[in-house]
Amino acid sequence: MERIPFGIESLDTTIGGGAPRGSVVLLSGEAGAGSREFLHTAAAMNGIAEADEELFDLHYGELAENATLPGEVHYISFAGSEDQFRAELRMSMDEDIAETGLENLNFTSLANNYFHNSPVPRNWYADEAESLAGLRKRHEEREGLLSVLGDTLSENADGNLVIIDSLSDLVGALDEEEMSWTDITYIVRALEEAAHKWGGLILLHVDFETLSNTRHGQLVDSCSGTLRFEWEAGGSMRARTMVVKSFRGVLSQIEEENIVKFETDLGDAGFAISDVRKIR
Repeated sequence: MERIPFGIESLDTTIGGGAPRGSVVLLSGEAGAGSREFLHTAAAMNGIAEADEELFDLHYGELAENATLPGEVHYISFAGSEDQFRAELRMSMDEDIAETGLENLNFTSLANNYFHNSPVPRNWYADEAESLAGLRKRHEEREGLLSVLGDTLSENADGNLVIIDSLSDLVGALDEEEMSWTDITYIVRALEEAAHKWGGLILLHVDFETLSNTRHGQLVDSCSGTLRFEWEAGGSMRARTMVVKSFRGVLSQIEEENIVKFETDLGDAGFAISDVRKIR
């Protein structure tokens, strides 16, 4: 089965090279537990692979025989700006790795659509030219946020790595955007079908503390796989852990090795697995 690397070498090696092509993977995390750093590392490392082979080999190594790089790397944010994302990425890893990874990264902000029906001043989330244009068009009908997301994916997801940050923002915009929770589950379930045709890899981020157990379960059921990032207490220490809750084409391999969870770490190269915990 052909795979696309997550860009976290220790994880990719453990699961046979990466995620199966056509996967939609939900990254569900507690605040600060590593899910966002996972996204940043996946984006940067896959970008580095095309920009600087030597740097990629130094921090990642060789790809598995059945793994191939995505054609492009796309990062979609509902509420954040590109400058904000770039700053966060630089804080997640060594600056040289971040800057090189950013060379081949395509950032798309949907902030104009996300904040359109809110009381937030336009110049807070749009540049000066967009703000002036927005004042003239304030009363014009705007395309819905989910429609814009769908169009963006249709244009950019074929054979590529696409990161969507974050579904929690959609939950917060339900009333303002005149959409329902059912609309979100519909598009996530349809995305899983479309991703199979596109043959790329889609990563969806969500803060599970913003969802009920029922809603979180619906997202899990709609995706190819779910990685859950948690804090775990052990004596006087707290550790970041990652649990593979479900993953078609991957989970069976992990279960065969009796792996239950991964202890994770944040270093110069971003997110990494520092320990594999097995059933004893």
